Amino acid sequence: MYSLLETINSPADLRRLPRAELKPLADELRAYVLDSVSKTGGHLSSNLGTVELTVALHYVFNTPDDRLVWDVGHQTYPHKILTGRRERMGSLRQFGGLSGFPRRDESEYDTFGTAHSSTSISAALGMALAAQQKGENRHAVAIIGDGAMSAGMAFEALNNAGVHDHCKLLVVLNDNDMSISPPVGALNRYLAQLMSGRFYASARQVGKQVLRVAPPLLELAKRLESHAKGMVVPATLFENFGFNYIGPIDGHDLESLVPTLENIKHLMDTQGGPQFLHVVTKKGQGYKLAEADPIAYHGPGKFDPAMGLQKAAAPAKQTFTQVFGQWLCDMAVQDSRLVGITPAMREGSGMVEFHRRFPERYHDVGIAEQHAVTFAAGMACEGLKPVVAIYSTFLQRGYDQLIHDVALQNLPVVFALDRAGLVGADGATHAGAYDIPFLRCIPNMSVACPADERECRQLLSSAFAQNHPVAVRYPRGAGAGIEPEAGLEPLPFAKGEIRREGAGVAILAFGTLLYSALQAAEKLGATVVNMRWAKPLDTELLLKVAASHEALVTVEEGAIMGGAGSAVSEALQAAGIATPVLHLGLKDEFIEHGDPAKLLSLQGLDAAGIEAAVTTRFGALLTNKPAKPALKSVA
Repeated sequence: MYSLLETINSPADLRRLPRAELKPLADELRAYVLDSVSKTGGHLSSNLGTVELTVALHYVFNTPDDRLVWDVGHQTYPHKILTGRRERMGSLRQFGGLSGFPRRDESEYDTFGTAHSSTSISAALGMALAAQQKGENRHAVAIIGDGAMSAGMAFEALNNAGVHDHCKLLVVLNDNDMSISPPVGALNRYLAQLMSGRFYASARQVGKQVLRVAPPLLELAKRLESHAKGMVVPATLFENFGFNYIGPIDGHDLESLVPTLENIKHLMDTQGGPQFLHVVTKKGQGYKLAEADPIAYHGPGKFDPAMGLQKAAAPAKQTFTQVFGQWLCDMAVQDSRLVGITPAMREGSGMVEFHRRFPERYHDVGIAEQHAVTFAAGMACEGLKPVVAIYSTFLQRGYDQLIHDVALQNLPVVFALDRAGLVGADGATHAGAYDIPFLRCIPNMSVACPADERECRQLLSSAFAQNHPVAVRYPRGAGAGIEPEAGLEPLPFAKGEIRREGAGVAILAFGTLLYSALQAAEKLGATVVNMRWAKPLDTELLLKVAASHEALVTVEEGAIMGGAGSAVSEALQAAGIATPVLHLGLKDEFIEHGDPAKLLSLQGLDAAGIEAAVTTRFGALLTNKPAKPALKSVA
């Protein structure tokens, strides 16, 4: 089934193939991607769409000496398969296995680690100019999707690249959403190859030399050339950035891709200057079910390719994302000032129903986190109540705007931070490990940490009721399964609760690890406090607990350094209290991809890990007495 593919252990093997065998190889590669992802889960639609482009790039360019920089990186499975990792695809996104994204420590062909969007042009330009400075003859190629082109960083890089007339940089725009009409037939192929070919480039250079003695004629010729190309292709924007624009061409047509890339490579070698190739591809290409519904097949779990994705049974528990989506719709009915904002994560952030019901109050700003935050600030200035639905790891990209545009002006923006804590298969690039440390150091900001689904809904209402910026952090997936109540009643601002009364040691839990702490406390005889807020702390409750216990333990699914535990120690020190404190949380390391439960266990944050850590540190203080009846929750 994979007779050609099994002979390719590196791109060097690929480059030895006759060109006529590239299409059969691409067919085998696409089938292998589909088969692999169906067994492991992972990104599918985007990878099926880049098969031919990947083959052509490795065939034309001398990788890894020539640098390929993939934007986002969730379309690099064909790249991994062709670069010596075919046999490891069965371990994709599993603990100890292949990453779902490019990683420099995984392969020399992964020239730049990435999983966030819009970084490729900046990185590739840096590589191209570094090679030029070092006197090395190499090419740098950035492959960026049309969605990623919506981010300001991509245009910052284009702006910088356009002034470097001799760098060997190629930007490949992978247009896979059909935002520009697809290429049509042989005429389009001919025009693309003509514009990238030696005849066109030579004629242009000769014309410039001949007309140089008559500047007015030269300027007229430049304008005519630009407008003539613009009538055939959307070249004007990128040409004005200083790039030579080629395309659009069919990204699944190897007979067009390979010669066009060869012509561009020749241009880079003979004339230099940044080149821009626009290719049009189709998400899910070659697998009809994914072509018909690329969103559903963007990141599926395991499935049977012959049957496709089956309608899953209704989950026993709501996910936190679903809780947020329902709350958003309900609050929008109650308060007409509410507007919902997302940076291109409508499905992931649970906003599909809100978009359907309140289209005029829904704003998807594209992959532009910085803009999303300041856009929300502008709306808040005019009396609206923006809710920014954003993954914890993506809010990092809008940090200056969070400080300068929202917090400094003390604007009432709610940040719904999905994917807080560990995220499993997506790994370190997507883990929300740092939001508590980077948020709690900002004046005017508050941070809520719901322990379960019910508290998530209630604390979102608490956040919305405030007149200053508040973030509510919650994890991916479901929690303890505590059914949310139908109303929109908030919990008291900055107030926690004692959930279990014990003696000797008190465990202060921030967020969903409350339930692991309760399990551990049953064996330890410890008190358990549901803190709920990382900022501001419920200092009244904290000092009361500190006065009645000999030691404290803080537990959070976030970075220990600067986290909620640090806030507890700071508050105790400010009050002149010397009660010893043990901080449990995510260690000072990037945590690899894998099963979330296993990762929490390795971090010592499951019930057994908490019990062991407390016993090791404070064993002599434990009474192991039966718990007193839990105090009634303030909820």
